Amino acid sequence: MADRVLVTGGAGYIGAHACKALARAGFVPVVFDNLSTGWAEAVKWGPLVKADLLDRAAVDAALAEHRPVAVMHFAALSLVGVSMQDPGLYWRTNVSGALNLVEACVAAGVKNIVFSSTCATYGDQDGVLLTEDAAQKPINAYGGSKLAIEGILRDFGAAHGLAHVIFRYFNVAGADPEGEVGEQHRPETHLIPLMLDAVAGRRPALTVFGTDYATPDGTCVRDYVHVADLAEAHVLGLRRLLQGRGDGVFCLGSGRGFSVREVIEASRAVTNREVPVVIGARRAGDAASLVCASTRAVSVLGWQPQRSDLRQMIGDAWAWAQKPGFAG
Repeated sequence: MADRVLVTGGAGYIGAHACKALARAGFVPVVFDNLSTGWAEAVKWGPLVKADLLDRAAVDAALAEHRPVAVMHFAALSLVGVSMQDPGLYWRTNVSGALNLVEACVAAGVKNIVFSSTCATYGDQDGVLLTEDAAQKPINAYGGSKLAIEGILRDFGAAHGLAHVIFRYFNVAGADPEGEVGEQHRPETHLIPLMLDAVAGRRPALTVFGTDYATPDGTCVRDYVHVADLAEAHVLGLRRLLQGRGDGVFCLGSGRGFSVREVIEASRAVTNREVPVVIGARRAGDAASLVCASTRAVSVLGWQPQRSDLRQMIGDAWAWAQKPGFAG
């Protein structure tokens, strides 16, 4: 029988793409998701356990039933603005949920975890190409909660031999090139799908939050990575753990930042349509610029992103945006 991997948050955007990559690599992804933001329709490559990480008994039961060789941990609240308004919710959900998961893994003898972290752990470091060794000083509760989970993994690794790979990335974009899954959050907060909804007439306009940042055109700058490339990196990280090659922290990105205005211009080129725009105020917790290098992932994991060109990512997202998507 094929080895099983428990994928928390596997009904969400990134988790679902990771499940497809796992299935393609010969694993059976077992999705553990409370479906608060994920979609049951996105669970296509293995069984679904509908449960919450805050329910320790449910986590224990899932590990006992499916006996996975590893866990991929994606489940988390991830809205920066909300994390600034309600930090307790983020610390309780993200950190307590992760601690439940990690303690359950140790009790069940599951020794391998691939963790979905974020470049938000670095905070606002303008003009710096972020590497794995850059100082981590988050400016919002979302980034703070992810940094805390990184610390939990290190401590449990030292105390219990829990092997782990940590991936830090920022703006994930695009959709499955074969159109089986794509980006569809509830609510949607990410730039590219919001922009394409405005292009398609499903919302009146795209709001640009702030035009007075210390960037070349005044709008925030972000590094974008294709979700399919990201999923492949997670499979490579899993294989590293299963081969006993030790822990690792890896940044995943293109090494180039694009401003919000540049993303809008790229959308015009891809869709051949105008993007209706309104200018809004800055959002609390938004860094001016976040760009990360992925040289370690390339050299150590052999990661070779295939689709992380901005126009390719927008093109794949546009193809998904024109499909019916999942039921609300």
